[in-house]
Amino acid sequence: MANLEKIIEACKENNREAQKELYERFGPTLFAVCLRYTRNRMEAEDFLHEGFIKIFEKIGQYQGRGPLEGWMRRLMVNTILESFRKNARWKFTDESELLEAREPLTPEEEEQEGDYSLQQLHALIEQLPERYRLVFKLYVLEDYTHDEIAHELGISSGTSKSNLARARQWLRTRLEESKVIKEKAI
Repeated sequence: MANLEKIIEACKENNREAQKELYERFGPTLFAVCLRYTRNRMEAEDFLHEGFIKIFEKIGQYQGRGPLEGWMRRLMVNTILESFRKNARWKFTDESELLEAREPLTPEEEEQEGDYSLQQLHALIEQLPERYRLVFKLYVLEDYTHDEIAHELGISSGTSKSNLARARQWLRTRLEESKVIKEKAI
């Protein structure tokens, strides 16, 4: 059953073989999404399974507009966010005053910021305070708008913007600190 349209149609009829094939085809990609929002594999696996249950329950709502992977990814992220809301895991403060947006980087600053590996940047993102990390990942990695983030997290759009600005500032500060340490080592 290689044709994706056939797999989708069979999933709509609760065909276990088709569900297994969909899971095997998209599981690794969606597992990576789950790992972005958790600190351990076990929790990510729980989210993956929970998300696929929702995908199978709602597959009838997929109308073929846009890629299936994008639709599934959105459902997976929403499943994770729903769990966080239920468990009151993420606490946001309502911040009406936003940090000033930073001016665009100069060519020299861009060159200096390019001195970091992807692993180093990923490690820094994982060190962000939880509320900043969640908004940062939703905005930067999942391409959510501030209004969508606000709706999903039950916060204001301004709070989403503020948390993103603070996340960026936090990352910028850590990058500058690590640059100073590198220069001292030389």
